[in-house]
Amino acid sequence: MPSIDVSAPVSLKRRAIWAGAWNVLSLVLSQVLRLGGNLIIARLLVPEMFGVMVIATTVSVLLHLLSDVGLRQNIIQSRRGDDPLFLNTAWTVQIIRGFVLFSLTLLLAIASWLAQLANLWPAGSTYAAPELPLVLAITGISAIIFGFQSTKIDVAVRTFQQKRVVLIDLTSQVVGLVVMLLIGYFTRSIWSLVIASVLASLASTVLGHVALQGPRNRLQWDRSALTELVNFGRWILVSSVVGVLAMYGDRIWFGASMTAAQLGVYSIAVLILGSIQTGLMKLFGAVALPAFSEAAREGDSERLKALYMRFKLLVDLVSLFACGVLLTASPMLIGWMYDERYADAGTILAILSLSFLVLRYTLAHQVWLAMGLTKYQAIDNIIRLVSLWGLLPLLLAIGGVNYAIWGVALHTFPTLVLIVYVNRKLGIFDLKRELAVLPIVAVGALCGALATSFFNWL
Repeated sequence: MPSIDVSAPVSLKRRAIWAGAWNVLSLVLSQVLRLGGNLIIARLLVPEMFGVMVIATTVSVLLHLLSDVGLRQNIIQSRRGDDPLFLNTAWTVQIIRGFVLFSLTLLLAIASWLAQLANLWPAGSTYAAPELPLVLAITGISAIIFGFQSTKIDVAVRTFQQKRVVLIDLTSQVVGLVVMLLIGYFTRSIWSLVIASVLASLASTVLGHVALQGPRNRLQWDRSALTELVNFGRWILVSSVVGVLAMYGDRIWFGASMTAAQLGVYSIAVLILGSIQTGLMKLFGAVALPAFSEAAREGDSERLKALYMRFKLLVDLVSLFACGVLLTASPMLIGWMYDERYADAGTILAILSLSFLVLRYTLAHQVWLAMGLTKYQAIDNIIRLVSLWGLLPLLLAIGGVNYAIWGVALHTFPTLVLIVYVNRKLGIFDLKRELAVLPIVAVGALCGALATSFFNWL
């Protein structure tokens, strides 16, 4: 009887577990640094400064994602992901993209300044804040810095060597945090946020080159590598273009509908929710995509399905429990963490937590990427875009910002139609399992209510 080689699955499992452990550590420490720094800086700065920074950050992320061709995902997924020529071609493309993004940011900064001179923005809106044009220009420098980021980071993620990647990420956050608090303490100005962001990106890029093993990047151009990057990235680009407008459409609309102070309060709720959601997606994505990709490269559909189901159960339990807790405990959480200027963020956070009900399905996107089915992720983002940009102006016209926040929380629900359709085709959708985990929301809500009652009793 022939022997059965189980070494590959066991090795994959072991590497995934260690990668997951390092990402858990990164997630916990990263969010402690991020939220801890925000708690301190929120007492040093006024809400208006956070509102202006929200717009600058949104512009930066918009431009980055509008030009995202999936270089990192391609390196992780591709059979050539450890080929120096392929990596150097990707690095060259990345550098060119960084300079283009910086140029576009400068143009937007100039356009913002001219619009203010012409009084095109509603008086008192965040877009009319006099600091905004210069903040935009300085923030754009990060695009050039990130353009030089080493592909060693992507190779390390691909091969589950998470330890140094995590340490680089945490170190750069510490650099940004220290700079932010020092400048914030002495100046009480928005430049503490701006300069900290630029220096954190610089620290991350430098450490990526010097702290990771592997061949150094250099400028190279290979036509076959470029062809693969383009073929893989075209749907990623479409997905990113529509995805970023869907993801940040709320801030685009609210920039003209909220004062800088109101947008600053809204940003606190988004920060806390985003810290949790981004942390979860980063944790599971950093482990899931390499694991799914390895199974897909080997053509083992059964192992891919089994991996997805294991990951999915854990994602569901964590996401649904978090949804329930935030539904009932958000006002208490905000009241405990911030002063009365940010009290309205509690109600906003409770409403936005409903997005967890759909967020848990983003794990399916990792399977789609691993199998090269990037067009489905693009379609998913198109649905989000149409839903958000249809709901927000309608709800703003009917009931103002308070109604529009509900649109932000619920606009992703129509994507469930696509997710169910694609996952059924791939054989990774089980209705009984989907329904069986839903009571976890109630468990989380009960825990949140009990925590609130205990806090009020104290």
